[in-house]
Amino acid sequence: MEEHLLGFLTYLEQEYQYSENTIAAYRNDLSQFIQFIEQRSHSDQTNFSAVTQDRINDYLAFMKHKDQPYASSTIARKVAALKSFFNYLNSKGIIDENPTIEIDSPKVKKRLPQTLTFTEVERLLEAPGHGNSPKTLRDRALLTTLYETGMRVTEIVSLQVADVDLNRLSLSSPTRQGISREIPLNEETKALLVEYLAEGRPHLIKNERETALFLNHRGEQLTRQGLWLIIKGYAREAGLQNEVTPHTLRHSFAVHRISKGSKLEDIQRLLGHANISTTQIYTQMETTDKKVST
Repeated sequence: MEEHLLGFLTYLEQEYQYSENTIAAYRNDLSQFIQFIEQRSHSDQTNFSAVTQDRINDYLAFMKHKDQPYASSTIARKVAALKSFFNYLNSKGIIDENPTIEIDSPKVKKRLPQTLTFTEVERLLEAPGHGNSPKTLRDRALLTTLYETGMRVTEIVSLQVADVDLNRLSLSSPTRQGISREIPLNEETKALLVEYLAEGRPHLIKNERETALFLNHRGEQLTRQGLWLIIKGYAREAGLQNEVTPHTLRHSFAVHRISKGSKLEDIQRLLGHANISTTQIYTQMETTDKKVST
């Protein structure tokens, strides 16, 4: 059993370059299934060739009706892991038939991403105030850049000074496919970045060899967690009732651009989505952004 599971996890890592967290999730989901099978067969060895569609349906029923049932989204993820695993076993000739072919995943209702109204965004961007401390200059530039570009958390904290082209009004950011994409800047964002680079960052930096654009109080590259805490703090100061994350600003960017008439293809390119189907969800959210600001 362990040999086949390890082989599958190695396959995912080498063929699909899945992250450690994703590999760990697959390991956990499949280990739970294997434990279920072994407990019912009273054996510490799983014969995958003997696993039938009925036995997998038994496992689905177990997940749905246990004392603390799994959510539909969790069951759907575990079913996806099983399908991938048994497809792998079948392709390697370890089993003759794939028992998951006719297994249906539970329908999961997709939640629309949470966004802010225009007014709420304005309140958040104004929250750092208009002082001239290095932290204030950094945070004004950071929040505005995050909203006006729709960048992901990892992308913005990974920005280097060299990625900023103020003459061309653009930022250069690598996509998940490793290809650099150019993100345009407006004049307001440019002005805030110019001010931060001139008056803020020089007072934060401790090591002249540090090339990251946004720095923390130790003069090092701002971390993902640091960015989350910054946004959480300013959201509280702005009096925003709902939880605000970096991705909330990314979603708000997309919805606001669409409401102003931007083409879906342009939003896809700016967000770095590989497929336009990922971007299309924002077309369903135009009317949801008309809520009254708190």
